[in-house]
Amino acid sequence: MGSCLAWLWLENEQGVIDCRIMTRRGRVRAAAAFIAAALAGAVGGQQGTLGDDARVALRRAVEFYRPKVATHGGYHFSYTNDLSYGRSEQSETPNRVEVQREGTPVVGMAYLDAYEATGDRYYLEAAREVAETLVRGQLCSGGWDYFIDFTAAERSRIGYRADTGCAGPAAGRNPGVTTLDDNVTQANLRLLMRVDQELGFNDAKIHASAVFALESLMKAQYPNGAWPQRYSRFPEAKDFPVVRASYPESYAKVYPGADYRGHYTFNDNSIVDTIDMFLEAARIYGEEKYQEAAERGGGFILLAQMPEPQPGWAQQYDKEMHPAWARRFEPPGVTGGESQGVMQMLLVLYRETGNRKYLEPMRRALAYYRRSLLPPEENPSEIRRRQCPGDTPCLARFYELRTNRPLYITKGTRVQVLDGTTTLVGGYELSYSDTSVIGHYSVVVPGRWVAAMERSLNEVEAADAKTLRRPKRLRGLSPWSGEVERTGASEERVRQVIASLDQRGAWVEDGVIGKANRIVSVLAANEMVLKIGGKSYPIHENDTIELFPGKEQPQEKIIRSSTFARNVGALAGYLRRLK
Repeated sequence: MGSCLAWLWLENEQGVIDCRIMTRRGRVRAAAAFIAAALAGAVGGQQGTLGDDARVALRRAVEFYRPKVATHGGYHFSYTNDLSYGRSEQSETPNRVEVQREGTPVVGMAYLDAYEATGDRYYLEAAREVAETLVRGQLCSGGWDYFIDFTAAERSRIGYRADTGCAGPAAGRNPGVTTLDDNVTQANLRLLMRVDQELGFNDAKIHASAVFALESLMKAQYPNGAWPQRYSRFPEAKDFPVVRASYPESYAKVYPGADYRGHYTFNDNSIVDTIDMFLEAARIYGEEKYQEAAERGGGFILLAQMPEPQPGWAQQYDKEMHPAWARRFEPPGVTGGESQGVMQMLLVLYRETGNRKYLEPMRRALAYYRRSLLPPEENPSEIRRRQCPGDTPCLARFYELRTNRPLYITKGTRVQVLDGTTTLVGGYELSYSDTSVIGHYSVVVPGRWVAAMERSLNEVEAADAKTLRRPKRLRGLSPWSGEVERTGASEERVRQVIASLDQRGAWVEDGVIGKANRIVSVLAANEMVLKIGGKSYPIHENDTIELFPGKEQPQEKIIRSSTFARNVGALAGYLRRLK
């Protein structure tokens, strides 16, 4: 990259990816280690051992996953070992596939990874199949919802572009809900764009789908540069004034149940992922308008920084630019979570544009988050021990407006039944105490990122801006987070991946995803008693009770799409290193 900085992704022996900004000295050490590993790998490859084994294992794994696991060309998060049942966060039927990142997108990206490493068009065709599935699931609003339905009855009421051409009364009545939450539309569009590029922009349907999505997302951008969490209609500019973030005079301390889908949304890095997706679109298609959309998004980040005494960012804002409620466990406040992604994007925008306005907010924000770190406790709560073990610094996910007191959400019992309804029993109230809080959502986050962000800012400010631009080819579903360059897995890791492949070509692991016909699920918020046939059984805090019909036990071996993608990435990264 020709600079004193580089984003470097290192995969450790457990396959965990670690991202760092590295100094010149660090890069020299890393480069030396990389060259030594590459030479060692090259020798092994010449002997026809590990390199050949990796190629064979990669092909076996994809030949299993592509024809045997896919339904309609898409994927769920997890499957039972015998593939009789697949399940995702929003879907659990063979006639639906999940397009959240842990499902279809991550598998499609793994196929592209394999193609880049080997040049074998078998893998590119596998990625093309996934892209074609996304084309069939694209909505007339431009993007994707959490899942794609393939039953005729459901498709007739959903505004799928492939079915309606987005013309006529049916498409007008229901254009479908484009979801930017959880990197849904952004990740799927990244995959489409990359497949489009690898195919030389010659697949008319895939190319048209990508362009339609990009154009729709530009129409969905608010005048201030933000995007909503999700939308079905495009905003009217006159209804959304461009103003800076400010504190409301008053706000509800009890969940009001208001519609939050149109709020300006940083939650789960929605706007950050959208900005970075447009930066990549500008690279792939050479269109200045996509770069301009990304920079308008950067302008919103500047507008959204709260004034003193809390110069951070909120998860979401209403159109008056006040922090606002979303779900009942997402109150108005300054966030110690998503602000990390916001500041990471400011660094990326500076690297991409050289405009120092993106660095200006960061010193104030970092000083605020340093003084907001939670004080150490001699006997920390359960959530603190889990999220911030040992001497790990800790931040609250939410800080009360103006007072900066940490806010938490009390634990409640959740009851889910077969018809899809969920009932909350107790809890889910704002609290200043973290002694008994929800566990399914992080109300406390590790605070190591504050010091790391300050180091990154120092290095970026000291570097020549012209040398900081990211590599032309971006990797991963959220490149802004550091997924730029992978050195590939170690030989030991590659051997472990190969050895764990079963005879079918599957990676199987321990786990339970239940069965499709689960009658009820209860997550206990505190100690309870279950009575069966007159006998009492203790249920402990955080235990989950599930009830299924019949005598057959849920399987305890599963296949995960995320594991498949991670292992394919390890093999592909190793093979790239041998080139």
